[in-house]
Amino acid sequence: MLSKKLAAIDKTRCVACGVCENTCPLGAVKVRRGCYAAVEAERCVGCGKCAKLCPVGCIEVKVRANA
Repeated sequence: MLSKKLAAIDKTRCVACGVCENTCPLGAVKVRRGCYAAVEAERCVGCGKCAKLCPVGCIEVKVRANA
């Protein structure tokens, strides 16, 4: 079984500021207009840049198991 790091966003705390979207080098984070940010799992490499710069701390890099 393989594992992959992936950014996870707490949508209840996200303020949709766009910092994560502008920071992601792979374009894996998109802010849904005025709602919250979402991660495109197939593009995310779990580098953590978005989590480090999130002003409200709602992003966490987690290890996900792949089958």
